[in-house]
Amino acid sequence: MWDFHRRRLTTILILLPLVLISVIACKFSFSSPLASGKKSSVSSFFDSGKYQSEKPLNLVEGVDDFHAQNPASSPNSVKKIEARLVKVRQAIKEAVPNRNMTSLHEDPDYVPRGPMYRNANAFHRSYLEMEKLFKIYVYKEGDRPLFHNGICKSIYSTEGRLISELEKGTLYKTEDPDEALVYFLPFSVVMLVEYLHIPGAREIHAIGNTVADYIKVISQKHRFWNRSQGADHFMASCHDWAPRTTSYVPNLFNNAIRVLCNANTSEGFNPSKDVSLPEINLLTGEITGLVGGPSPSKRPILAFFAGRLHGHIRYLLLEQWKEKDSDVQVYESLPKGVSYQTMLRRSRFCLCPSGYEVASPRVVEAIYSECIPVLISDGYIPPLSDVLNWKTFSVQVDVKDIANIKTILMSISQRQYLRMHRRIKQVQRHFVMNPSPKRFDFFHMMIHSIWLRRLNVRIED
Repeated sequence: MWDFHRRRLTTILILLPLVLISVIACKFSFSSPLASGKKSSVSSFFDSGKYQSEKPLNLVEGVDDFHAQNPASSPNSVKKIEARLVKVRQAIKEAVPNRNMTSLHEDPDYVPRGPMYRNANAFHRSYLEMEKLFKIYVYKEGDRPLFHNGICKSIYSTEGRLISELEKGTLYKTEDPDEALVYFLPFSVVMLVEYLHIPGAREIHAIGNTVADYIKVISQKHRFWNRSQGADHFMASCHDWAPRTTSYVPNLFNNAIRVLCNANTSEGFNPSKDVSLPEINLLTGEITGLVGGPSPSKRPILAFFAGRLHGHIRYLLLEQWKEKDSDVQVYESLPKGVSYQTMLRRSRFCLCPSGYEVASPRVVEAIYSECIPVLISDGYIPPLSDVLNWKTFSVQVDVKDIANIKTILMSISQRQYLRMHRRIKQVQRHFVMNPSPKRFDFFHMMIHSIWLRRLNVRIED
């Protein structure tokens, strides 16, 4: 009997420390607010309507208290920066009343004009102010390949290209964090998935916790994250899991500027503070020879789509139109010998349905090919919507109207179609990637979108 009780006591003494360790680990682990079946606090925050971004980010408020606790920081530099931004906001506001759809500012490269812009004059003034004042500090912490790195080809190319240009530092980058207006968090969700995710696993805790650890390092080593609670910081990703990844750090999700291809409002994308990143599928990484197409008279196909079954919207489109109409040509896979690029350039309208996520590379493919994009999605915010009026050069079809696509497109007059075609050719420049960025191209326009969020200024219609 004594031996029995002695064995039980020994077992308890061995297991008790392990149980305590497990309890402590569970108590203090950082898990995603989206990981449980319950509605996350992040989603509740947006649904409550409490998030208001109308008031410009002002680091001066409370800055004296902050610097009293952080004597190494410079309150005068912050106040000087904020004073300059007050003047910029006023200058953009004064540019708004011009209603002739043409910028009044001189420019040797390009003068925005036309109804494609919400306000050409205000946009141009904002852009010129950005070129004079905007400074970005890129944190140096983190090792490649998870940080300071990205894939510059495939469907994730825009994430890689943006990270690459910011790392080069030939434009906008500063080595002095005190003069920066925004701070770039150089982690790549694509590379985190590549190296940390176990194929087939549904959870992404390793990815999210790595980002949380990185933010912790940044906040402990530098004073800027805590100063603004992340509101003047930004990250960029074209991976579908980027919104979930950012949810592991509430201030990253709620406050920071998230530059995302997955610009889905149902997943917490907030157009007033987040930036919609265009999805561009560079199969080989080559960025030349992608733009251009024949004139409207040489486009015999009314509408075109080719793509595999990928989400419920694609299912509805294929079910309704797959290989059933010579005008609306919809394929799950193209016939042998038929070129996808050739079909884009022979079509007047290109159908751009969302897949499992809202973004689609077909939007930019259509613009490159001078084919009018037809957006079919729920909750998608198109890129550059802060500057461009998409209704003037694209068609937006509700998911419930997929069966009426042909009727909708046939109702667009030839005159209106020709106007849309001219506008597509004009906005092309804003989506083009150049080996070395050129003014008003993809890189500069993404930076301008971030600039607007830092200013918290909207280009008025």
